[in-house]
Amino acid sequence: MRVGRFELFAGRSLLVAMMAFTILPFFSIFLTALAPSNTLPRGFAYLKDPQWGNFLEAFKQAHMPELITSSTFLVLAIVPAALIISTLAGFGIGLLRISGANKLLLLFIFGMTIPFPGIIIPIYILERAVHLYNTRFALVLPLIALYMPFAVFWMRAHFVNMPGEITDAARVDGATTWALFWQIHVPLARAPITSLGILMSIWTWNHLLLALVLVEDPLKRTMAGALGAFQGHYANNVPLLCAGTLLILLPTLILFVLFQRQIITALLQGAVKG
Repeated sequence: MRVGRFELFAGRSLLVAMMAFTILPFFSIFLTALAPSNTLPRGFAYLKDPQWGNFLEAFKQAHMPELITSSTFLVLAIVPAALIISTLAGFGIGLLRISGANKLLLLFIFGMTIPFPGIIIPIYILERAVHLYNTRFALVLPLIALYMPFAVFWMRAHFVNMPGEITDAARVDGATTWALFWQIHVPLARAPITSLGILMSIWTWNHLLLALVLVEDPLKRTMAGALGAFQGHYANNVPLLCAGTLLILLPTLILFVLFQRQIITALLQGAVKG
């Protein structure tokens, strides 16, 4: 079916409009970050003397090295554990078809429907009781648990579509269940595992709500969580606040640029295989 000129023009126009809608706010923040301290430029005004030093000042005032260390620790503590658990669960539910697999799948799907703000207070009370409040580990276990419904559903979608002949051939050759999982199906699942890891890394790096509720020390939060404390100190200095915002967003933007193909593939796989 050929696409007419009008449809092609309309599609491209919509794409350009969506790009402008996404990029223009970042451009506005960037211009504001270059304005003199304690001033606010109007619209997209040309700056005769851009203050590049605002970024260096924001880097120092926001304690970026400590925040990068904290966020990196959280990503390394959360993402590998979540990947291992979700891959094992997806393998058992989707390929081994263990007893009660459909009920377990429904349970994980139900987990994706639970409103996140509704469970923050129980998590807060529990963290206080076990003395994890205001530590980095206060975010590790809750985020692993919160990622599980989507992660298990994601990995199950891959394993359930694997040809049964692969498993049958491995069983004939005497492969155990562990060998079947680790030596055969994990290498075949490298693409969805990598895609899921990238998505969870971005979610962890940018997580805000739990970081604000469970961690008082801004230097133990995620990058996005620390922005709240930074905003509280420099609410009246909009250029410095914008510079800090861009610095906090920069690692995520770099990660997206480097792995954009994997992220797009991940989204498409989730849409097609779900």
